[in-house]
Amino acid sequence: MADPHAPRHILRKPRKFRGAVLRGLTLLLPPILTIVILLWAATTIDAYLLAPIQAAARETLAWTIGDVRSLPRGEDPTKITITIDGHPYVRLASGQYVPRDVVAWLREYVPSLPLPANGAEVYRRYVESRFLKPQYVVPAFLGLFVLVLYFLGKFLAGEIGRLFDWGILRLPMVRKVYGSVKQVTDFVFGEQTHVEFKRVVVIEYPRKGLWSIGLVTGEGMLDVSAAANEPCVSIVLPTSPAIFTVKTVMVPKSKTYDVKMTIDQALQFVISCGVVVPPHQLPSLLIDKTPTTAESEPRPS
Repeated sequence: MADPHAPRHILRKPRKFRGAVLRGLTLLLPPILTIVILLWAATTIDAYLLAPIQAAARETLAWTIGDVRSLPRGEDPTKITITIDGHPYVRLASGQYVPRDVVAWLREYVPSLPLPANGAEVYRRYVESRFLKPQYVVPAFLGLFVLVLYFLGKFLAGEIGRLFDWGILRLPMVRKVYGSVKQVTDFVFGEQTHVEFKRVVVIEYPRKGLWSIGLVTGEGMLDVSAAANEPCVSIVLPTSPAIFTVKTVMVPKSKTYDVKMTIDQALQFVISCGVVVPPHQLPSLLIDKTPTTAESEPRPS
């Protein structure tokens, strides 16, 4: 039990220490979480997109430039280096022969790794070490990826895109997942003509007197509108701090109230658990005002 006769500055030290720790945590968590999310996105793209493309490019180049020979008749099989068609070749552990220039390059620039036993592996390592370096592959991949996205959005978003969707939506099992994901991505990234279905509202949920922020996604079901005796809208209610866990409700239009916020501002508000509020939505009482001398003096009772 704290001593009531102890000096006040001693009692305040634990609170000051805890407050400083919490302030440090609030400064440290946003960059850490940002880095974690970016690393997760980078590793996902690398594992499921960049790595397969790089492997395909490696196999294609290795097959294109590969020059693997067998021992010609009459040649001594004990020789390490032989001449074929006027060019020197080096024998591998498997008995195959590859050009001496390729082997010399690997021994000079990749000395830490042993020479592969067969010709196909030699050319895979040669192509990957010489032509598919990360400093070349990553910028080229990013540029190509953006270019592909541009052409997809510019030229293939019309009839071809609808034809592709029609084919995917005819596949069993796949169509359910694809349809749900497409609706979400169209809502977040698409340029829909119905702007009223991309607005931020608040509703009294889960009970009267408690307000929840939501995103209007479309019209409600006909049966629900008939039961409510008025048109209803479908609303997604994101949760804090993981906005991927959402609840979908249908609410009469008269029970929804528009909020002057963009979707990005609404999501920031939810993710931050209500800490990040758009400046134009801050109450005037929260604006920090430096009191004047007259205001700082105590008023007479």
